[in-house]
Amino acid sequence: MLKKQPIPGNGQIRVTFILPHTTRADRVSVLGDFNDWDATATPMIQRRPDANWVAVVELEDGKRYHFRYLLDGKRWLNDWYADDFEDNPFGTTDSVVDLSQ
Repeated sequence: MLKKQPIPGNGQIRVTFILPHTTRADRVSVLGDFNDWDATATPMIQRRPDANWVAVVELEDGKRYHFRYLLDGKRWLNDWYADDFEDNPFGTTDSVVDLSQ
């Protein structure tokens, strides 16, 4: 799930990425073209076992960003509540957060 909040005055949008607490993993990261698909750049935090996984990033308004979740460094997961989906060069599909509207 995505939550978007404009940051007044700087052309940025605060995007909160949320995965349900029922996601079975010890580590979760959000990877995308906004962080060069770096598995260590944007870890998701789960404050308690019954809390959702959450990561917050600030992204430039007016663009579309591809992303996916990486669980335990080996399993990819899309966000089924993303704004859109697009095929990637690896034969799978990326989630998209659309800030272009």
